[in-house]
Amino acid sequence: MSHRAAIILIENGQIALIERHRQGQHYFTFPGGHVEPGETPEQAAVRETEEELGLKVGIRRLLATIWWHTKPQYYYLVERLGGEFGTGSGEEMKAPLPEKGSYQPIWKPIGELLDLPVLPRSMAEITVKAQSAGWPDPAPVLHDDE
Repeated sequence: MSHRAAIILIENGQIALIERHRQGQHYFTFPGGHVEPGETPEQAAVRETEEELGLKVGIRRLLATIWWHTKPQYYYLVERLGGEFGTGSGEEMKAPLPEKGSYQPIWKPIGELLDLPVLPRSMAEITVKAQSAGWPDPAPVLHDDE
C-alpha cells in the first residue's frame, strides 16, 4: 500500500515545506510520507511531521485527497502542538541516501507558493486560494498525474 499522508502547516503567513534536490531536480513538497501498515492516514501525517520537521501537530481537518498514479494522497490542515522546527530525526533527515536526494525543512511565504516548483501543484493552488476564499468544504478529491 503506497498511500501518502501529508500536512499543511501555516504560521504567520508562512507554510512549512520540504525542499528537495533529487536526481538533478529541485522542487518542494508538503511534509509527509507513506502510510505504514496498521496506521491511519492521520496517524501517518502526525508521525511524518515529527520525523521530518521535529514538530508535534494536531490534525484539524482533511483538506484534499489527490490521486497520483492510482494512489491516494491525503492532505491535512494541522496546528503545531510542540517541538522545534528543523529538528526532525527521521532516517531521511539524518542520513539521506544519494538516490533519495536531500530533504530540507523550510518556511516559505504562502504568496510565493505558485512561483515555486511545489508538488503537487493542485495542493499549492488550493492552499493559496484558501487564504482569501477559505478551505473547500467538503474536501475535494482530485487527480494530479502531471
